[in-house]
Amino acid sequence: IKPQQTKMSFFGFGQSAEIEIVLNDADRKRVDVKKEDGSKNKLLLYYDGEPVSGKVHVNLKVPGKKLEHGGIKVEFIGQIEMFYDRGNHHEFTTLVKELAAPGELLKSTVFEFDFQNVEKQHETYTGINVQLRYFVRVTIVRRLSDVVKEQDIAVHTLSSYPDMNNSIKMEVGIEDCLHIEFEYNKSKYHLKDVIVGKIYFLLVRIKIKHMELAILKRESTGSGQNMYHENETVTKYEIMDGAPVRGESIPIRLFLAGFELTPTMREVQKKFSVRYFLNLVLIDEEDRRYFKQQEITLWRKGAGLKGKEKEREAIKKL
Repeated sequence: IKPQQTKMSFFGFGQSAEIEIVLNDADRKRVDVKKEDGSKNKLLLYYDGEPVSGKVHVNLKVPGKKLEHGGIKVEFIGQIEMFYDRGNHHEFTTLVKELAAPGELLKSTVFEFDFQNVEKQHETYTGINVQLRYFVRVTIVRRLSDVVKEQDIAVHTLSSYPDMNNSIKMEVGIEDCLHIEFEYNKSKYHLKDVIVGKIYFLLVRIKIKHMELAILKRESTGSGQNMYHENETVTKYEIMDGAPVRGESIPIRLFLAGFELTPTMREVQKKFSVRYFLNLVLIDEEDRRYFKQQEITLWRKGAGLKGKEKEREAIKKL
């Protein structure tokens, strides 16, 4: 151990540093972002086009001793990582600023950084096989091993009300046994919306025990033969218990606000998609299951933008 310590001192490695990243707008809204292990982080929330700025504190561990370095830089990165292909990160946004040229730090120092008009076109997401994250990374370049610190942020993508939002009407039937028709009030819902619908029984010759409506989330990652699909049941909602009769109609009302949902994501950087389905399931007395799936589109409502953000949106449209 001793020769190694001597060697590090000889090359000027006796000093080391800790990095702290403090983002501006500490009073900005924070939201829960799921981590890979299922726990949650409260992160500052940003939108597309907003600046990301703050301070970098480089604190020297040994007072009075200089820190030799090969440069200090700050990066803003948007990155997709597949959990089954960990070494291969896809960076779709990378901005870099130099904080200090190669040289020496004689004392603890604070650097400021400011990334203006940062493009953040995708929403932060942690799923079963994939993670999309945005983060600020500070690197102090050293000869043997760099000192690196990362600070994540949350990003939400906002949408305006869809121009077309048709209702969904479908029929489910088993010849001469069962014929039902169901209708949902629309096909696109914002994340705090209410799904309103009705189910009509036109023909019932099998004994139905109960019926439920489920919201399914389907995460697709990869492409071609390497495509992986993961289905997750967000919620199940029992809409009927007991046997229906011909001509009966059953109302549906399902509030989305209480569930962990994201906007629908399609072909994000050609790496992954997240889609949602309404799954109507009928179960008969012999526990046979009859089901019908229908895709719905989820979006995040843009109402509630601050004045400054509204102004920015208006400028972008000019």
